[in-house]
Amino acid sequence: MELLKENWIFAEVDLNKVNPITYQLITKMNQISNLPVTVVLIEGSNESLEDDIKEYGPDKIITIKNDQLAQGNDLEMTNALDTLIDKTGRPNSFVFAATVVGRSLAPRLQARLRTGLTADCLDLHFEDDDTLVQTKPSYGDNIMCEIVVPNHRPQMATVRSNVFEAKKFNNPSTKVINITNLKVVKDNQLTILSKPLPQESAESITEASRIVAIGRGDKTEENLTNAKRLADKLHAVIGVTRPLTDLDEFDINDQIGQSGQSVSPDILINLGISGAVQYTAGISNAKTIVSANTDKDAPIFKYSDYYYVGNAEEFSKALERALQ
Repeated sequence: MELLKENWIFAEVDLNKVNPITYQLITKMNQISNLPVTVVLIEGSNESLEDDIKEYGPDKIITIKNDQLAQGNDLEMTNALDTLIDKTGRPNSFVFAATVVGRSLAPRLQARLRTGLTADCLDLHFEDDDTLVQTKPSYGDNIMCEIVVPNHRPQMATVRSNVFEAKKFNNPSTKVINITNLKVVKDNQLTILSKPLPQESAESITEASRIVAIGRGDKTEENLTNAKRLADKLHAVIGVTRPLTDLDEFDINDQIGQSGQSVSPDILINLGISGAVQYTAGISNAKTIVSANTDKDAPIFKYSDYYYVGNAEEFSKALERALQ
């Protein structure tokens, strides 16, 4: 099979909109790739989501226009991507979002192509122009390791959301290739019974511009109440570290870090958070970080623009008073 000197990105579509992580991946790949950057988009025959993608400047967009496939299940989309690669050739790399969809499609396709896949990456870069170095936490999230797939193509990875910043880029040379005759293999192994819309809820921490984050050191009921009052004053949302997801009011959607969410707020206030790598892996794109901890050697201070050595509850109350 022909090997293409291109790096591919799968465009994820949610509720007829391109998932923002797609734009983050395009921006990152534009920054690190010496090979053309190609986006693969599956959409309905009357849709034109490629117009939105063009604003971020990939070199090429392959649109598979098929109404059945746009509403298809993960197995049918995997079949389509496998067929596309069989017809066009294997790209140098193929990157997916580390979402529910991406985590389903990528390993299915990887198994068919008999190549390598690194899941939940936090960084990417190339060596020797075409070797994709994929960085992810390992050994209980205590170290960062770099993984390469030197002998197989495409090199595949899923990447966490919000670890890269999306920036629009004018690329007048972007080419759009529409494919309307790709054979769709109907799959009967998986049946979608319904597609319920997500319930409307408070602002997600992945989209929040202001976050007050609570750690194990601020876990008491009184401290939680103080942190919530501070968040209300700042019009911020509450984020937590892994131990606090054991409480009934928090879950993985509120958790910041490697096994939770990556965030990119304008301001992040850490209360009673020590700064283990599991947590700091999710805050690298925060614009301004303020932290309070009683331990003067807490690792979180290395990541902070401003910090207070002392009781996080006292800091929270003092900041709340200052905002009155």
